[in-house]
Amino acid sequence: MGLDCLVILGGNGTHKTANLLSEEGLNVVTMPKTIDNDVWGTEMTFGFQSAVDIATQVIDCIHTTATSHGRIFIVEVMGHKVGWLNLYAGIAGGADIILLPEIPYDLNEVAKIIDKRESEGKRFSILAVAEGAISKEEAQMKKRDFKAQRAQMPYPSISYKIAKELEDKTGHEIRVTVPGHFQRGGSPCAYDRVLCTRFGAAAARLIKNGQYGFMVALQNEKIVPVPLSEVAGKLKKVPVDSDIIEAAKEIGISFGD
Repeated sequence: MGLDCLVILGGNGTHKTANLLSEEGLNVVTMPKTIDNDVWGTEMTFGFQSAVDIATQVIDCIHTTATSHGRIFIVEVMGHKVGWLNLYAGIAGGADIILLPEIPYDLNEVAKIIDKRESEGKRFSILAVAEGAISKEEAQMKKRDFKAQRAQMPYPSISYKIAKELEDKTGHEIRVTVPGHFQRGGSPCAYDRVLCTRFGAAAARLIKNGQYGFMVALQNEKIVPVPLSEVAGKLKKVPVDSDIIEAAKEIGISFGD
């Protein structure tokens, strides 16, 4: 086709394919674009903060209803393999319990937190649940068995399963809200507009200088090139010992563990 360079925007699958094209000799430069913020080698992807804003707004709106009606709500936030989006939105929205794929939950512990809040006169609780949240029992299963179990699950998503199990344990009615693809759409926030502009300018600079086979990334507030070979096939998960997890626990948020 006579292409000078292929500029590719996307997440993990995109970068894995981009690296294969690069290895075949095509001139490639990439930019990390995903709401999951799970691309290895960059501190931030564009699209992430916009999705955080939307998910946070959902939790904010649920907060009003939960408070006035004294109810327990689960808000299911996108995030199948990693929980960055749910973590940020959960903290920003003031969730009481945050369940992440990286931290398997104990349902008895979750129920205990809800009961404790009620005993303290707090008539409502909000759970921010990542769509990929798993229990401690599921975390011990073989991958094949886990997939088979989820395939047979008689619920539309994990949040409805958790809701039913918590109702049985606590005796409280649990309501579920799933914003779904609302989190992926709409106008990008100002942060993402600035970040992708910086990424785009850096990508153009690489092309101008004939530097191919790189992803532009944010590291220590600077835009830097990262070799695609280092990015492909890797997933940036939430470190369970990170300072953001520690901060959340210090202000009273439970991760169900």
